[in-house]
Amino acid sequence: MFKKLDFFLFGWIINWMYPEYYRPKYGYQRYYILFFHYLIPQKLFRLNPKVRWPVHFTSKVLAAENIKKGILCDPGDNNNNYIQANNGIIFGSNIELGPGVSIISSNHKGNNLREHTKGKPITIGNNVWIGANSTVLPEVSIGNNVIIGANSLVSKNIPSNSVAVGNPCRVIKPKEDYSEDLSVIIFNKKIVEKFDVFLNSNV
Repeated sequence: MFKKLDFFLFGWIINWMYPEYYRPKYGYQRYYILFFHYLIPQKLFRLNPKVRWPVHFTSKVLAAENIKKGILCDPGDNNNNYIQANNGIIFGSNIELGPGVSIISSNHKGNNLREHTKGKPITIGNNVWIGANSTVLPEVSIGNNVIIGANSLVSKNIPSNSVAVGNPCRVIKPKEDYSEDLSVIIFNKKIVEKFDVFLNSNV
């Protein structure tokens, strides 16, 4: 009963204000928490105001217009995330970032600290978990079905189906297939058709 009341009072506001927010309708994050801890700081106090998904008030998302993302993925929704997308970041679907994760798509120029270097976007595949206090550096590619251990520095590409940890981050073992049936999730809003292939491929 409380879940339905929560959705009735706050859920429609969250869905309206965050057009790129796709999560399970119930059981993921309470809508009143999203309203007070995310929406109010973003829209009223102008913390990450242009981001089209929930960002925690302790996190920072820069150049959000250069971010492409799938569903079940909201970069910056955990505590103390730093997402800098000057050169672009492409997130797949079903991605979780632990607290303190930084993803940095461009460095400052050595001869002019007011300018950033140009380069390829960072790409992160589907079904990826990046552990707490890890940092992903410019032009890195992380494959599908990957776990990055906590406190890792990802400075080189990480292949699909792997567990990687360390500074520098390296593969330590293969990872089993992702087994969750995402096609049974009842989402908070109608899923865009382009994501149907992803949802059904995880069956």
